[in-house]
This record gives sequence, C-alpha cells and structure tokens, in this order.
Amino acid sequence: MSNRHPRLKLRPGAHKRLKFGHPWVYSNEVDMDPATKALPPGSVVTVTDAGGGVLATAHFNPRTLIAARVLAAPDVAIDRAFIAERLKKALALRERLFDRPYYRLVHAEADGLPGLIVDRFADACVIQPNSAGMDAASADIAAALAEVVGAQTVILRGDNSARVLEGLAEEVRVLAGSVTGTIPVEENGVTFYADLVSGQKTGWFFDQRDNHAFMAGLAKGASVLDLYTHTGGFALPAGRAGATRVLGVDRSQPALDLATRAADANGVTEICAFERAEVFPFLDAAMGRKATWDVVIADPPPFIKSKKDQKAGLQGYRKLARLCAGVTAPGGFLFIASCSHNAPVEEFTTAVARGLEDASRQGRIIRTSGAGPDHPVHPMLPESAYLKAVVLQLD
Repeated sequence: MSNRHPRLKLRPGAHKRLKFGHPWVYSNEVDMDPATKALPPGSVVTVTDAGGGVLATAHFNPRTLIAARVLAAPDVAIDRAFIAERLKKALALRERLFDRPYYRLVHAEADGLPGLIVDRFADACVIQPNSAGMDAASADIAAALAEVVGAQTVILRGDNSARVLEGLAEEVRVLAGSVTGTIPVEENGVTFYADLVSGQKTGWFFDQRDNHAFMAGLAKGASVLDLYTHTGGFALPAGRAGATRVLGVDRSQPALDLATRAADANGVTEICAFERAEVFPFLDAAMGRKATWDVVIADPPPFIKSKKDQKAGLQGYRKLARLCAGVTAPGGFLFIASCSHNAPVEEFTTAVARGLEDASRQGRIIRTSGAGPDHPVHPMLPESAYLKAVVLQLD
C-alpha cells in the first residue's frame, strides 16, 4: 500500500534548515498555492524542496506560523503503529532513568512526536496534543498508550493557549477509562496528590523533580518558605528532609488542599503549613514584619507568555528576586525559577541579579539548572529548554 501524502513544496532555499535537522517549517517558507491552502489543518504531508526533491513527512497546518512539524522520513504512514513505535523508544529511555512509572513520557519534538506532551502516572496518562495533527491523532495516541504502557486511563488536557494558536478548541476529555478524584504521585520517595482533570497543566510538574531533591538537601535544620507551592512540590520534600518549619504559599485553595493531604500522608503535618495568599502582597507583608527564612523558593507560573511580554516579565522576575531576597536570612539560600520559554537564560539571570542589587543583598550562584532528563531537548531547538532556575547563597 502506498503511503504517498499530499506534497508540501517549499520556496527556493527554504529547505536548508530541514537538511540540517531542524524540525519546523514556517509559513513564509511554504509555496502556498490554492491546493496547499485548502489542506485541512493537521494533514499529513510530504515536504519537498522547490525542485520536488522529497525531504520529510510532517503534520501541516496552513493557518499557523509553524506550518509544518517534521515526523519522519518521506512518505511514512503516520498511524497507530507509528505512534506506538515512538512511544516504545520514549519508554525505553524513561525506564533507564526511573524505577517508578511517574514521569514525562513524551516531550514533543525531542521524542519524535512534535506537538505532543504525555505525562505518565502509573496506569493513567495525560496527553496534551498541542498541534492540529496530534489532536487529530488523539484516538490513535490513546490506543497506542494502552498497548505500550498498559494505560487504563487516558485524559486529554486541551485547556492551554498553545491549542488556540493552532485553531483548536480548549477542552478536557477522558479518552479511555474513567477518573475518580485525585491520584497519588510518587517522586523521590515522597507521595503527592494530583488532579489530572482540573489541576494545572497535566496535574503535576515532573520538570522540577531534580530541583525538588536539590532544595530538600539544603532544608535540614532550616526554615523554608515555598512560594507558588501548588500541591507542595518543594515544601513536602523539605519537610521530609528535616526542615524545622515549612510554609507553602499559593493562591489556589484546591492545590493547597492536596498539599495538606499529602503532608498528612508523609507524616509532616507538624512541620509543613500552607497559606492561601497572592505571593507579592504576602512578601510585602513579610518584609514589613521583618520575617525571614533560611531557604526561600519561588517557582512562579510564566511571567512571559509571548515575546511582546518579555520586558514586563523580566521586570516581574526582578521584583520577585528583590522581595525574596528581603525575606532570606543572612547565609540563607534563594531558589528562583522561570518556566517562560521566552525568557532567555541570560536575561533571566540578569533580572535576578538586579533584584538582589535592588534589595541591597550580595551573594553567589551555587547552581543553575533546567528540567529533568524526562524533558529532553531537541538539539536543533535549544529554545525548547524552557525551564531555567538559579540557586544563590546570600550574604
């Protein structure tokens, strides 16, 4: 059976990046003739150079800036079997990295499934099909997850802005199995609880796994402030590691309820307390009463959601660093992260440094980090290394 797909012809010279392994084609690189414009969003196409030479199989959306996302060699069938093979490769890597089935199973382009995120929670999986092509393949993805990892429950989380750019509806659907409340998540020997349907993103943030562990290592015998704690990602490991007291702050009461429940499950209710508050006003008030903590952690939501927000967002990180420095005890440690992929690491680090200067504090960076190894980066898409974090010791 032929796997010939519609041809997507590039403009002269526009094939060079693909030849070097870049996985995207931009709309201004495509020869947008009437037939091409008429292709439905999410179509599987064979990309050719201007002379007709075949280059790759890709998902195509004529309505977006990233018009084509490379999947495979030319004229490969993109079906359940193809998805299952890519999942098997992704699973083999995660099973080398982790001994428990809680991790990001698929990280889009880096795992050969562009536009797709899959987080695994034992026999439940949450998928984020953030491109029209992956959205159209949702049923095959769910079936392949059942085949490859034995997923009994598959939830589609389509409630994010990336789908809007693709012309997709924002929705949450259960594709397989059923959902009954929250589920436990195991990480570094700590039990958390996640809401896979209503929680932020997929319900949990696997990308901070290594950072959770590192900061817990600094917590023994220390007082800890965990800002934007969500469901206790940094707070609970700190409590388990021997912190004297831990305060987690977040504006989401449902998330704090899960953090409180997890504190009980981990036997740290006498150490870990949680407070519902907006972080910036909380810090202003804490500085007013001269409160300090030995370890201060700030893992905020993205301050920069698009390039036009970059200046204001960097100012936000600078202000956050200033306020956090104001409540960090002398000799204490400050962790600040950014999950804004539009915040380049150099600019983010500079914003943090300026925040320290605004607070009249000095210190040294003892660690820089990103996401864990279950969030691999495509070598031709370094900008996809969205998470960056710095740990400083302050004088």
